[in-house]
Amino acid sequence: MITSVDTNVLLDVFASGAPHHSQSQKWLIDAYDRGAILVCDVVYAELVPAFVDRSALETALREINAKISPIDTAIAHEAGLRWARYRQAGGPRERIIADFLIGAHAVARADTLLTRDRGFFSTYFSELRGTQSHW
Repeated sequence: MITSVDTNVLLDVFASGAPHHSQSQKWLIDAYDRGAILVCDVVYAELVPAFVDRSALETALREINAKISPIDTAIAHEAGLRWARYRQAGGPRERIIADFLIGAHAVARADTLLTRDRGFFSTYFSELRGTQSHW
């Protein structure tokens, strides 16, 4: 099984004092035990501020055996379509296109998305499989 991982879970794992550190770490280990771990380039960009330099970020990602998986134009197009539907349905601007890029990437490249933001992603990316801890 291929698991795409959202930024919030990785920030929890990389910051040992984070409130959700233990749970997110367990979820990540479970995902790794089931198969591959993917990080899209948007998540990579969102992680940058949490590290002193690029080398530190890439070392951290290697330590959890995460593979970087880029977003292509087909994924970007799908994200844009879903974001448009969200906005047409009255969705507030609190959700930015980056969330939709992460979700569309997971749909295209993974079997599941590991995130703490379950409600939003389950609404707009319901085709992703999941478990109790993530979907």
